[in-house]
Amino acid sequence: MGATYTGRFAPSPTGPLHAGSLVAALASWLDARAHGGQWLVRIEDTDTPRCVPGADALILQQLAACGLIPDAPPLYQSQRGAAYQAALDTLVGRQLAYPCGCTRQDIAQALAAAGQPKPRHGELVYPGTCRRGLQGQPARAWRLLTEKSERNRPSAPVQQARAATHLIANKNLNWSDRRLGLQQQDVEQAVGDFVLRRADGLWAYQLAVVVDDGAQGITDIVRGEDLADNTARQILLQRVLRLPTPRHLHVPLVLGADGEKLSKQNGAQALDTGVPLLSLNAAATVLGLQPAAADGVADWLGQAVQQWASLYAPVKSVRD
Repeated sequence: MGATYTGRFAPSPTGPLHAGSLVAALASWLDARAHGGQWLVRIEDTDTPRCVPGADALILQQLAACGLIPDAPPLYQSQRGAAYQAALDTLVGRQLAYPCGCTRQDIAQALAAAGQPKPRHGELVYPGTCRRGLQGQPARAWRLLTEKSERNRPSAPVQQARAATHLIANKNLNWSDRRLGLQQQDVEQAVGDFVLRRADGLWAYQLAVVVDDGAQGITDIVRGEDLADNTARQILLQRVLRLPTPRHLHVPLVLGADGEKLSKQNGAQALDTGVPLLSLNAAATVLGLQPAAADGVADWLGQAVQQWASLYAPVKSVRD
């Protein structure tokens, strides 16, 4: 099992870790250790305008203070542009990705005209405006084709493209979460053709994370449940790129005073690692573990691994 399990923690270096970040980091570390597997750290720094210089080093220091040390040097997404471009080129070659000239305002107006206003807490569901071509508009972004449509199929498609298109025709994508149970989403209806490369030239999160999980051999993804909604899109991309689909476990969130996910936007304070056992016990409580009286961080983590293994029994197979 140890040779086949690889997990990861993937923070964005937009600032230091806070209490919510530690919950996700600890959960992923505990799951890897309970399986006798590898634990990696990936610095997701593709959104360069939001990244804070030095935040990556600070994050690694905070993790180390809590005894969470990766088993290999961190992977930086900012150094992975060639891999993301190769993946996009593959999708374009299979006629599963296309250029889009729409702005957010264009999308909102198209939805409003169709009687589909944006939900208060929802996303703008892309209506497929550029599936038929740019119609004189300059290309701004690239999107994944999520619908099998006769008008989008080439007149003489190669067998590979036909098969790949068929893969993403499934209206309801099902997946199982180790904590949340069976999940389902119709990506076309819930999200539409989502962005792979942004209008500003930066790589979209969905493409980058899928390519990197495949490259690093990630078998299990343990992260906050606010990211569960991304899972169907990522599985869709894994299928069309012919990458393995990891198992998923989405853990509870730390909430701010406003009842929303704790974040820098709602006043989350930097994680205090001066007394790491206090921070670890607080994170353990969120995860449903009992705070431990321990002689140091290493002893605490050893007890926590045992508790985690009882709560989330090691899986027999880590591949879907």
